[in-house]
Amino acid sequence: MIIYDGDVLLYQSLDGGEINYINGQPEMTGGFETAAYLSLFGGNKNDDGSKDNSFTWWGNVDEEDPDKRYISRTQYILQGLPATVGNLRRLEEAVRLDLNWFLTSKIASSVEVEAVIPDINKVNISVTIKAEGKESQFNFTENWRAFNSQSNNTME
Repeated sequence: MIIYDGDVLLYQSLDGGEINYINGQPEMTGGFETAAYLSLFGGNKNDDGSKDNSFTWWGNVDEEDPDKRYISRTQYILQGLPATVGNLRRLEEAVRLDLNWFLTSKIASSVEVEAVIPDINKVNISVTIKAEGKESQFNFTENWRAFNSQSNNTME
């Protein structure tokens, strides 16, 4: 019998989340990697985080604890707003909001976020989570899908 400790390690690729297998078994992690990944890229990409949003992820419908809902404002910005410096700051704020549950649940003492545009239609999101004196760092490189400023999607 195989005993798993932690979560299946999801890591970011340019076409979504991936799972690495070692000797036929999924690689596991006891860290924050998978929780951070799902917080940013789980849920419904059309969910802007507003109350009574009809685009909420189906798993949120009966969830009363806001810290346990997948909103993914991060995905919403990446697919709905053009890659501009101003929207880069909005993206960083969305990442902070998506990861805020680490703080409100008292799992972490701080969450730091920085986003940069390393190439056309790409964004690198760096996250540092500090918990119990230990620091975990993650980098997510993602396609920025909203290609022009004529997008009708806006975020209030």
